[in-house]
Amino acid sequence: MALKKKPVTGMKDILPREMEIRSYVMNLIRETYATFGFSSIETPCVEHIENLCSKQGGENEKLIFKILKRGEKLRLEEAQTEADLVDSGLRYDLTVPLSRFYSNNANELPSPFKALQMGNVWRADRPQRGRFRQFMQCDIDILGDPSNMAEIELVLATTTLLSRLDFKQFTIRINDRRILKAMARYSGFEEDKFDTVFIILDKMDKIGLDGVREELLKEGFAESAVDRYLELFGKISGDVSGVAVLGEILGDTLEAGVADGLRTIMSTVDEVRTADFRIQFDPTLVRGMSYYTGPIFEIAMDEFGGSVGGGGRYDEMIGKFTGNDTCACGFSIGFERIVMLLLERGYEIPGKESRKAWLVEKNMPEEKMKQILKEAMEERQKGNCVAVSVMKKNRKFQKDQLMAEGYAEIREIFADR
Repeated sequence: MALKKKPVTGMKDILPREMEIRSYVMNLIRETYATFGFSSIETPCVEHIENLCSKQGGENEKLIFKILKRGEKLRLEEAQTEADLVDSGLRYDLTVPLSRFYSNNANELPSPFKALQMGNVWRADRPQRGRFRQFMQCDIDILGDPSNMAEIELVLATTTLLSRLDFKQFTIRINDRRILKAMARYSGFEEDKFDTVFIILDKMDKIGLDGVREELLKEGFAESAVDRYLELFGKISGDVSGVAVLGEILGDTLEAGVADGLRTIMSTVDEVRTADFRIQFDPTLVRGMSYYTGPIFEIAMDEFGGSVGGGGRYDEMIGKFTGNDTCACGFSIGFERIVMLLLERGYEIPGKESRKAWLVEKNMPEEKMKQILKEAMEERQKGNCVAVSVMKKNRKFQKDQLMAEGYAEIREIFADR
């Protein structure tokens, strides 16, 4: 039987053009985030199954690629439950591994600790545009800072990076999990039903206000509570004044200082930003991870039609490992979606105009070939890119391919001249 040449469903081969973009973006990420004081770390792609199934990852815990026990530990005949077969899995995000990493190494790290982590993650998801089963994630996190400075720095660092990739006029949507809970509590929903309410609210951009109302009523919620809840959204604007108005409406239902904290984040980011974007209060923003405890945010881009990144504060996750809660906040860009958008818009890496291709006639005399290669090495020593290749019969096609790869200067070298 012939071997299969296509990748496994939901995964892909990466061709040179895309790989070049990916490498450039990764280098720019490291360079940009380093200016904000973030340090690179790395964690294993395999995590303990107990950590991955700790009820912190929301729906992603249903998408784990689980790994069987190995060697003598794997006893198929005796297994009665999944726990008898599985002891680890491929990570579905970088936040759970980071929390384990920090709890294990905190004594050797500064406080606060600003971490940059890039690596592949795996989810047994349904593949679609911009979504794969194996994909690169890029996270920045600040651990040990309880102040709003963490959120402000994360938003400024992320938007600065996107600006350097020529993304403009995008939107940072921001909310707070405590505001979400206060709105539900104010409206009369029972606390043990909040997650159901938020799952339905999260569909607002797809089914609209009427659709949310219909689904809430179908779940059996009281009409008075549903109407009071949805009326709130009609009273709120997307700027800092909207946060203030909502804070006044919710009153003692909302924890003191939450509305003022969100206003501070928004106004500070808006005043000091250098990138072309807007920050918008969105009380319908939920974020799927149950580990969020405070401000949450997402990047919305019209050209993608959805989120290309997000994050928030998760002050209780590290405590699951250590027994002591540690303030933590993170922002992740959708690396694969960013690369996809760059490829679709025909993005050219700065500096590619210095790339040169030399096409050398076949059967070039040895001495002349040595001289050509010596000249190429001298150019490379200066930092220039020089690709030396043997000339093919169809020179036009060969040159067209090189031009498509970004070689701005193509030189043909013949034996007799």
